[in-house]
Amino acid sequence: MAKNVKSLMMLVNPSAGRSMTEPMLGSAVGAFCEAGYSPTVFFTTGPGSAQELTIRHAGDFDRMVCLGGDGTLSDVVAGLMHLSPEERPHIGYIPMGTANDVANTLGLPMRQPHRAVEKILRGKPLNYDVGEMAGVGYFTYIAAFGAFTEVSYKTDQDLKKALGHLAYVIEAVSSLSSIKSYHALVEYDDGTLEGNFIYGAVSNAVSVGGVMKMNPQMVDLSDGKVEVLLVREPTGPSDLNSIVAGIMARDYANSPCLTLLQTEDVQITFDEPVPWTRDGEDGGKHVTLELHCHPHAVRIFC
Repeated sequence: MAKNVKSLMMLVNPSAGRSMTEPMLGSAVGAFCEAGYSPTVFFTTGPGSAQELTIRHAGDFDRMVCLGGDGTLSDVVAGLMHLSPEERPHIGYIPMGTANDVANTLGLPMRQPHRAVEKILRGKPLNYDVGEMAGVGYFTYIAAFGAFTEVSYKTDQDLKKALGHLAYVIEAVSSLSSIKSYHALVEYDDGTLEGNFIYGAVSNAVSVGGVMKMNPQMVDLSDGKVEVLLVREPTGPSDLNSIVAGIMARDYANSPCLTLLQTEDVQITFDEPVPWTRDGEDGGKHVTLELHCHPHAVRIFC
C-alpha cells in the first residue's frame, strides 16, 4: 500500500475481552473515516498473529490503531520493535481486554471504543519506554516471577470472557497454597541485593493485573527506566500483614518485605530455573535473566 498522510492500519483481536461487537468496530472505523483517515482493517487469527501482521504491514502506514487487550498491544509493540525507529507508526490503543493495565496507566477509557477513538484523535503521542527480556522478547508493561504470575496466562479464556477480572481473582485464590520463595541475586544500576523472594516484577505501568497499583507520581513512562518491585518471603503473620498493607497503600518503603527500585538494566540470578510471565503470557523458565529498558521506543496516543 502506498504511503499517504491519512493512512491508518487498524489491527483487531476479535477474541479480546467480553465486549467486542461488530457495531462497536463499525463505529470506530466510521469515526476515523469522518476524521479524514482511510482505515485498512486486519484481524488477528491466533497467538503471534498480531506481531506478525505488525512486522509485515505497519511500516506502510502513518498511524496504527490496536483494538484488543493488553496482550494484543504487547504483540503490536513487539512487532514494531523489529522495525527501524523511522518505520514505526504512532499507535492508538482501544482497550477491549479484561485487566487493561496499559489502559489504566495511560488513562484510556476501557471497553468504550467511541471514547477511545476521541482520545486518539485529540490526544498527544507519548514517548513510551519498552522493556526487553534478553533472549525472550519485548514487554510493554511487565515481566514478573513468583506468586500469581501464572494466573494471567493459565486462566481459561472462556472463563475470562464470562467473568472478566473476577476470573483472575478465582485463579489467584486457588494458587495460594502453591506459593514458594526463590533465592535470588539482583544486580541493577546502583548496586546489588540478595534474598528469598516470593514475587518480583520489572514493570513500566501504574497498574499490574488490575489489582496491584503503583504510585503514579513514581512511575514515568518516558524516563528510560523500569520499576523493580521485590517481595521478600514473609517469616510470620506480621510480615504478611505488612506486605498486604504496603501494597494496598502503595507504600513500598515502610515494609521490611517490600523493595521498590528504578533502573535501566537489571540482572536476576536464581539457584534454579524459575518461571516468568511477560505481559501476561508465558515468559519461560530462567536461572539468569537480563532485562533492559529501551527509552522512547514507541509513541502511543493518550
